[in-house]
Amino acid sequence: MTFDVHQLDQFLLVGSVVTLLAILAVRVSTRAGLPSLLLYLLMGVALGERGLGIPFDDAQLAHALGFLGLVVILAEGGLTTNWSQIKPSMRLGTSLATVGVAVSVTLMALGGHYLLGLPWELAILLGAVTSPTDAAAVFSVLRVVPISRRLAGTLEAESGLNDAPTVVLVVLISSGHALEHGILGAIGLMVFELAAGVLIGLAIGAGGAWLMRRVALPSSGLYPIAVISLTLLAYAVGAAAHASGFAAVYVAALVLGNSELPHRSTTRSFAEGSAWLAQIGLFVMLGLLAWPGRISLTTVGLALAAGLLLTFVARPVSVLVSSLAQPRPWRELAFVSWAGLRGAVPVVLTTIPLAEGVDGSERLFDLVFVMVVVFTLLTGPTLPWVARLLGVTRSEARDLDVEAAPLERIAADLLQITIGPESKLHGVEVGELRLPKGVSVSLVIRDGHTLVPDQRTALRRGDDVLLVSPRRARLAAEARLREVSAGGRLAQWLRTNRPPGD
Repeated sequence: MTFDVHQLDQFLLVGSVVTLLAILAVRVSTRAGLPSLLLYLLMGVALGERGLGIPFDDAQLAHALGFLGLVVILAEGGLTTNWSQIKPSMRLGTSLATVGVAVSVTLMALGGHYLLGLPWELAILLGAVTSPTDAAAVFSVLRVVPISRRLAGTLEAESGLNDAPTVVLVVLISSGHALEHGILGAIGLMVFELAAGVLIGLAIGAGGAWLMRRVALPSSGLYPIAVISLTLLAYAVGAAAHASGFAAVYVAALVLGNSELPHRSTTRSFAEGSAWLAQIGLFVMLGLLAWPGRISLTTVGLALAAGLLLTFVARPVSVLVSSLAQPRPWRELAFVSWAGLRGAVPVVLTTIPLAEGVDGSERLFDLVFVMVVVFTLLTGPTLPWVARLLGVTRSEARDLDVEAAPLERIAADLLQITIGPESKLHGVEVGELRLPKGVSVSLVIRDGHTLVPDQRTALRRGDDVLLVSPRRARLAAEARLREVSAGGRLAQWLRTNRPPGD
């Protein structure tokens, strides 16, 4: 197969139009309360052979590109996740990603065989591909649903880690090697790959953070590229070491995203843009791979039955069993159960048996595709309403943005603080900030004008404040600013007298 300049021109024409339409679709989906992935899938179907006539039936290419898209999405999720927010929820998140997945796979496999009449191989594959939650759907939808930090942290940790064991299981079954290892052997292999992937991610994340702090690159635009490259390296090393590349990339990104790095805000923005592009390409590709004329009423009926079994039986039971590791109030567990969003991950995982030529894999792909579309329509738009009904909402505006740039010659960082509309820094005088020793407020930009502040200068909402901080004091300075932003002048007193909780 050749790819010439003429084909490149056509690819750029179609690709740019589809990408622009997909970006505009984000606005439409937000207003309608729908996850944008549905619109992307439908765009892919419309572009396919039964639509505009673009042929695409290469399961192996879809498998490879699907994994690449998931890697980028997981990298963005790790880079934009606040470790302090998910740390209290890691036990439950990890339990959901391991024990919860095992329970869900078992229940879905039993239901798929005895209730839906699927052969055991397809029934187990159905359980394996539908049990993990989708990182793209979780990261994009939950960040606009005002729920508590620890609840969002639970769901983010689960979606970042649960791809690893399910990928191993799907590959073992699709390749026909599952019986060679036995049940205990398969479980041991999944545990090993997950643990090894986490260790590789920790090593590359910590090493990459150390390197980024000491390399003064000539352009700020190179930092995001370097960080994304480190996350991709974590995946590649994990895959080469026969460990979980998905666990490695997420953990490496989590470490990098929570490290003291220059241009962190720029890096996160670049990662978000890359993840959006990956989502668009991934979902449109999966829509192209779907063939509406192949989907029969029987397939639709099986998809609805499987979705009901997953949503109202397998998911609630798996959440309940997983909560033994970290008990939570029933309202929070009910929301976690309902918020187990499935998106591209189940459909991408079905490309593995498709690529391996497993009997009935096309039927499985169609079934999972229909199930994802229907039940994403059911759960996605209702999440805000369910959160209010269960009383797990939390009003939390983004009150403080921090951007940093390195000042290498004096081993310091220049911090740019943007004071948001809800920040309690409003009205606080510079002298009342009580910043760490050596940190100085250098400039305030207000309404397009600059002023050099003194100790009596009061900060205002919308101000951009420039601080110079010795590198050793930067984290303490940021922590102090966030304290005052959340608690005002009495932040230190409120911190020492705050009751335990969220």
